[in-house]
Amino acid sequence: MKLAILTFGTEGDTRPLAAVADAWRRAGHKAVLLADAQTLDAVQALGIPAVRLSGNIRDLFARWGQEGAHGTARAMIQLCNAQAVAWTEQTLAAARDCDGIVTSGLAGFVGLSVAERLAIPAIGAGMFPLTPSREFPSPLLPQALVPAFLNHASMRFTNQLVWISLRKALNRARGEVLGLPPRRQLWTGHPMLYGISPTLLPTPADWPGNATLCGQWVPPLGRSYSPLAGLQRFLAAGEPPVYVGFGSMTGLDMRALVGVLTQALARRRVVFWPGWSGADVAALSGNFHCIDAMPHDWLFPQMAAVIHHGGSGTTHSALRAGKPSIVIPFAGDQSFWAGRLHRLGVAAPALPAGCLDAGALAAALEFVGQDSVTARARELGARMASEDGLAVAISILQRILRKGA
Repeated sequence: MKLAILTFGTEGDTRPLAAVADAWRRAGHKAVLLADAQTLDAVQALGIPAVRLSGNIRDLFARWGQEGAHGTARAMIQLCNAQAVAWTEQTLAAARDCDGIVTSGLAGFVGLSVAERLAIPAIGAGMFPLTPSREFPSPLLPQALVPAFLNHASMRFTNQLVWISLRKALNRARGEVLGLPPRRQLWTGHPMLYGISPTLLPTPADWPGNATLCGQWVPPLGRSYSPLAGLQRFLAAGEPPVYVGFGSMTGLDMRALVGVLTQALARRRVVFWPGWSGADVAALSGNFHCIDAMPHDWLFPQMAAVIHHGGSGTTHSALRAGKPSIVIPFAGDQSFWAGRLHRLGVAAPALPAGCLDAGALAAALEFVGQDSVTARARELGARMASEDGLAVAISILQRILRKGA
């Protein structure tokens, strides 16, 4: 059986689906993955056939520094609407010989529409929850501002807001490319698979049967990874360092952020990944060792703690490695994951990216250095390590596609 796997977003959106595609192939099937060209490193490393979708998510995030979170969100909607026809054409061409479509990210509605046109099963995939629950609010809203009795309504609200923002351009693509009538309502009944650990977020008691928390989806890149000799020497030269990295976040005031990091971490050994930030690594002090992108499942077990932006993938990988976190969220679902880690006792309260100071970061470092915090992180990491999110996902996908056939 062959799957088309569709997403559009950052590396944190593409990498888990590369893991699903790889596991699907190892189960004896075929897959093609469609995503932003800037996010295909893991896909190419695994040798998965790929289609580079039009548009550039990295350019979009570069507007962050000038327009802030709200401006970037507007630009994201504009990008989706501008690319709706092209994404539909590209997905239709790639999926014509497929038995099903896994669809996720900003291109999620496109995948659902193409599956409708081809009369094949559509399976949604998510790295943060989109299925409404009374147990937590929408990850896309400020968590502290949503009273508990509005949790379910808040998720319905954000889902509808996204649908309303995208439906006009989507319906144009449905008509022009697929010959389908306009879609009037948001999809709700299709299967939803989440690359989320039930250790980090227990399955809500009120979720419908079509939604499944599988566990984290990790590409098997760390098993055979060989680091550069410089990093090996740095790791062997002293106590476990602190990792600092903000993933695909860009458009940030990295000069100010680097200044705070340098001051707060002056007495610590640090592994720093600039990511998409464009940080001037020449300004870093000698206790920082800069790296290129590498598998978190190889690197994080060798760290003392992980300072990150709160993306779903990094959040999961830090906890799976049994390490406490310091989270500096910037946008989207990052505050949601910061709250989950804090609630579990493995992270200090989230630190605001816009007004971060060295004193607050130093206090957070003291918190994550406590024996009780590190022990709790090890306990939860061991629990996560027993999960096999890919096996759960592949089993469900096989059942859905066989039924569809």
